[in-house]
Amino acid sequence: MNQSYYTILSFLEKCKTMKELKQIHSLMIKTSVVKNIIPCSRLIDFCANSELGDIEYARTVFDRTDQLTVYVWNSMIKGYCNGGDKFGALFMYEEMQRKGFYPDHFTFPFVLKVCSVIDLLVYGQSVHNRIVKTGFELDVYTSSCLLNMYVSCGDLNSGLKVFEFIPKWNVVAWTSLIAGFVNNDQPKEALRLFKDMENEGVEPNEITMTTALAAAARCRDIHTGKLVLYRLRQLGLDPFHTNSRFNVILATAIMDMYAKCGKLVTARNLFDKMPQRNLVVWNSMISAFSQYGRGAEALRLFVDMELAGFVPNKATFLSVIRACTHLRFRSTGQSLHARVLKANFHEFVAIGTALMDMYAKSGDADTALKIFSKLRKKDVMAWTTMISGLAIQGKGKEALNVFRRMEEEAEVAPDQITYIAVLWACSHLGLVEEGQKHFTSMMEVYGIEPTMEHYGCMIDLLSRAGHSEEAEELLVKMPTQPNATILSSILNGCEMYGNVGLANRVKSHIVELKNSSSGVYVLLSNIHAKACNWEEMKLARDILKHKKIGKTRGNSFVEMN
Repeated sequence: MNQSYYTILSFLEKCKTMKELKQIHSLMIKTSVVKNIIPCSRLIDFCANSELGDIEYARTVFDRTDQLTVYVWNSMIKGYCNGGDKFGALFMYEEMQRKGFYPDHFTFPFVLKVCSVIDLLVYGQSVHNRIVKTGFELDVYTSSCLLNMYVSCGDLNSGLKVFEFIPKWNVVAWTSLIAGFVNNDQPKEALRLFKDMENEGVEPNEITMTTALAAAARCRDIHTGKLVLYRLRQLGLDPFHTNSRFNVILATAIMDMYAKCGKLVTARNLFDKMPQRNLVVWNSMISAFSQYGRGAEALRLFVDMELAGFVPNKATFLSVIRACTHLRFRSTGQSLHARVLKANFHEFVAIGTALMDMYAKSGDADTALKIFSKLRKKDVMAWTTMISGLAIQGKGKEALNVFRRMEEEAEVAPDQITYIAVLWACSHLGLVEEGQKHFTSMMEVYGIEPTMEHYGCMIDLLSRAGHSEEAEELLVKMPTQPNATILSSILNGCEMYGNVGLANRVKSHIVELKNSSSGVYVLLSNIHAKACNWEEMKLARDILKHKKIGKTRGNSFVEMN
């Protein structure tokens, strides 16, 4: 090797910018060092992997290199993967094999990462087959990446199979599996795995703890959340009780766990203690206040957030629009709607649905319908919100028309909540046959088991229409004890149509209720009074007196323009 070779290697070691690298590349060409694979590999590696690099320049050098190695191919694949061109990484992976190069235990993790990020399960399965054929399935890092690919793509069963095959279950593998179950809406299973991990003697890291706290938050399981927090303190990782670097991600997870479990005072105290906050922290606190019916505090915090210099995103607007819905702050909601339009967030189905709900519940069903019609993609929640909003505003016919459109046009099937809105609309329109048709269709076509709310709507419908025998039959068929609302529906029908016999039969159900409301006894009293059954009327009124139900004072918020 001549002196130029070692000089250039030294320059490459010290290189900090693309400008310097291009100068070194020119020197390599002049001295013919460019023909040597080692300096070329380092040149490509810098271009592909450095934050200051240039993947296109790396590709130019790569295409002019005669003596390619697996290391160089891996550098290019990694560069495309980290640089955002995921399909470019897959193209290089395919090209590598076509040129006769065999992927190794560094190649596969890069490719699996791409599959995880862009949800390419089928392609990931083909990579898995290749891993098995080349004998890298026993490599811990490769298997961990394979596990992460499956759980990221939602194939938890395949992920578990890979996990069981991993020769040594390290904290990375455990954390990937736990996160997979959290992200696929199985938080209880995620917490079970966390406990299994502890029992196996594997010490969790900060990422594991963040994931476990997220699982506890989704379960609304404050007890398990506190156990995770206790373990966190044992390991010296609690960001609120350590002198080390403040971990804002972990701190947010702790605060969010308390917030989602309804412990808003504790959550707010932690929020106030944070030395640094990001948008996720603000959104978590605003969302919690909104979710638990404290809309005024959510809106105040929203103002504070903007004063602190943070720009609201989709999640922020979603929470504050819901707060306006709860408070019936239509004027504030309209202002937020204007900002949503300006930010071009209105096409997102969750925000569109929240706006529809806000307008419908404030009495403006027409604006809700306009927003609904402009949504390009409508999920089951959007359809249900529109049907429910129309039904609540007394527009039952329009609600049923939207439901028919859903059945004919939508790519999604109605769910339990959709059918509550549909049956409620039928009840208030007195459409007995249509209500019965939908009730049957719900069970036979969509396989939805009726809940207390579905039975309540149907019994209300039948009772209002004077179909007392059918209402009683449905009451008897209910798998659970009817609640006071259902019994009140039947008694309302009895009062309307003078059915004293049914009222007496319903009385046995009322007695079985542990916390029956005063309303059912008022109805019983009225029914017997109209029938001149004075003794029964007196009995109902005596029970009502003994219940001693008092009224509690309420409070309200007033929207100021």
